[in-house]
Amino acid sequence: MANTSASPMREAAGVMQGTALAAGIKGRRRLLRDTPAALILIAPVIVLFAIAVIYPLAETIRLSFWDIQGLRKPTFIGFGNYARLFADAAFRNTLLTTLIFTVGTTVISVAIGWVLAMLCAFAPQQTLPFRVMIFAAFGISEAVSGYMWIGIYRPDAGGLLNSLIQLLGFPGFAHAWLGDANTALWALIIAASWSGVGLPLMLIFAAIQAIPKSVLEAAYMDGAKPVSTMRHIMMPLSMPGVRVAVFINLLSALRAFDIIYILTGGGPVRSTETVGYFMYRESMTQFKLGYGAAATVILLLAVLIVSIPAIIQRTAGAK
Repeated sequence: MANTSASPMREAAGVMQGTALAAGIKGRRRLLRDTPAALILIAPVIVLFAIAVIYPLAETIRLSFWDIQGLRKPTFIGFGNYARLFADAAFRNTLLTTLIFTVGTTVISVAIGWVLAMLCAFAPQQTLPFRVMIFAAFGISEAVSGYMWIGIYRPDAGGLLNSLIQLLGFPGFAHAWLGDANTALWALIIAASWSGVGLPLMLIFAAIQAIPKSVLEAAYMDGAKPVSTMRHIMMPLSMPGVRVAVFINLLSALRAFDIIYILTGGGPVRSTETVGYFMYRESMTQFKLGYGAAATVILLLAVLIVSIPAIIQRTAGAK
């Protein structure tokens, strides 16, 4: 009886395995049949990507191994440009400036956006115009933003900041904010952070809106105050949005150029010169193409280092 009852079960299992095998073979055949059409459809994108990204990247890496100065004949020097870079005190100072600018801009913009997002979450409808205005600053180009901040930081009485200081009765605190090496970098960080608040605000606000209403209602029924709700519920559960905001703002700060070019031009005394601006100065004004290309590769490596944790996290999440 046991053998009789087991036989139909084995037959059913065999049928299921055969069906699965047939479905797998059919799927592979469909994949092979659709592959040429898919390749034809994505071929234009691949070609454009190769022309706009892959070729310039490969050419930049190639140039970084050559000594190219103006009209002189290029000379292959291997890693000589990289050795010169790290022996260059100006470049080492540029690395420190880039670190301070990137971390400072990211921390300020994300922190302000995080706080504003949590406050707006208590009254989403009423704060909609406010969120739109803050996010609008994110859409302003760095060039336009830079010229606006020039008007704010002007050292004379026409500068908005100095005029406000004098209006408040503290004329002794009026200062040439962009003309002093001790204040120029921090003035630049504040200007860059202003336009970077909008994106963290929207990303973190969306993450807070995804929190189940029952959790917030339970906290309200337990008598939790707004500060406690923000600290113990909104902050931990909005971390996915915070991580995305930090990643995007870090990359944006690393590649910043326009606002630095307009506000300070890397000065005074190269105190606001980041790696991106150093690359521009050496390549375009000093005509040291190989040296500037090596600085570009260093900047690319910094971007990759910042990007790898986010890529790993997204890959792990997809699995």
